[in-house]
Amino acid sequence: MANAWLFKEEPTHYSFDDLSKDGRARWDGVRNNLALKHLRQVRKGDGILYYHTGSAKAIVGIARAVSDPYPDPKARDARYVVVDVEPVKGLRRPVTLAEIKAHPKFKNFPLVRIPRLSVMPVTEEQWDLIEEMARA
Repeated sequence: MANAWLFKEEPTHYSFDDLSKDGRARWDGVRNNLALKHLRQVRKGDGILYYHTGSAKAIVGIARAVSDPYPDPKARDARYVVVDVEPVKGLRRPVTLAEIKAHPKFKNFPLVRIPRLSVMPVTEEQWDLIEEMARA
């Protein structure tokens, strides 16, 4: 697998269903320095776990980066980048944050350690385990 990431979004702002309807979207608005560092490392073809924040708190779908990072056309600050993404599939069953926190293999997962981070890396083992949990 190429690199893998988890992107977080409030479903009332832009849900996975919205992305599925649109077919493609520009991932923008990332301003946290560590999240920006991760976003700058995303490459075309990388897998993305789509996580709904707020009351949902669950991974609900899989997306893919369809561009490398490029300067945010809406931002005046050159530090800000965006990535274009497209939906791959919704998960059969959302994987909740509570389930992830309860699983010992996720103790070092940034979603558990740095919960406010909006873009974070996902290891191949974590990705596979999340897909397995979504099938259960």
